[in-house]
Amino acid sequence: MKIGVFLVLFSQRPFEEALDYVKAAGCEAVEIGCGGYPGSAHCNAEELLGDSGKLKAFQKAIDSRGLEISALSCHGNPLHPDRKMAKAHDEDYRRAVQLAQKLGVKNVITFSGCPGDSDTSEKPNWVTCPWPPDFLEILDWQWKEKAAPYWSDAAKYAKKHDVRVAIELHPGFIAYHTESFNRLREIGGETIGVNFDPSHLFWQGMDPLVCVRDLGDAIFHVHAKDTWLDGPNIAKNGVLDTKQYTDEVNRSWIFRTVGYGHGPEFWRSFVSELRLAGYDAPISIEHEDSLMSVNEGFTKAVQFLKDTVITEKPGAAWWV
Repeated sequence: MKIGVFLVLFSQRPFEEALDYVKAAGCEAVEIGCGGYPGSAHCNAEELLGDSGKLKAFQKAIDSRGLEISALSCHGNPLHPDRKMAKAHDEDYRRAVQLAQKLGVKNVITFSGCPGDSDTSEKPNWVTCPWPPDFLEILDWQWKEKAAPYWSDAAKYAKKHDVRVAIELHPGFIAYHTESFNRLREIGGETIGVNFDPSHLFWQGMDPLVCVRDLGDAIFHVHAKDTWLDGPNIAKNGVLDTKQYTDEVNRSWIFRTVGYGHGPEFWRSFVSELRLAGYDAPISIEHEDSLMSVNEGFTKAVQFLKDTVITEKPGAAWWV
């Protein structure tokens, strides 16, 4: 395993300066945003696909520093009921797939998307409970009429380009936990896997260690991000929290740098479960900790993971 970083953390820095910074900090891999919600500050896929010289310079900037690209990320909502937004995010996805193939990158990361509740909707509608009866009718329609047709085609597109799609399981989208991901994979096949981010699972009451074991080789990429659960606020209001992320003192949970929500015991168990699942690829630091600056959160995460990540393949035991 290697320590990597989601380079959009440093989108305010020029590309090569950002690469120098993360390399000096101890990273060996970069996950690069190229559209969708992460934006394209460091990687304009359309531009690179249309200019072989710029594409070569982009690749050289990474290779010359001894870094690898763990994934291209274009997290978006290609099922959005606003057709203009859905089309833009789908185009970002397809360009990311094309670019990944040209760069020899295995993974493109995105969200599963969330439709509205009908063809006349203007906003997404995320169903979280089975009653009143309208909710299950909406959910059935979303899967059959929107998710299935889109992901059947989108997975074929990725497979054609020899690229894997790593879906980040995220509340607010149609695939947000293990069961909903498995339903999505039934539609798209083994080209579709998971970008495993434990931070989105903690607050839902899931055990990431159990999820890793269940998902196994469907884990294509991994994020290193933590969540702190506020016991008193949860006891008072539960975990479904719509307060702003900056209202930390009143929220039921907030995102934290690794080690600040769950300690070394969890993270060592986590990388051990990943090893058991056959995962031996980069673990990409994503910083969304509102109590720390990006630089501090990132450097603390690197230091923490250096003592946690398993970097060598196991050798034969003396008794074997």
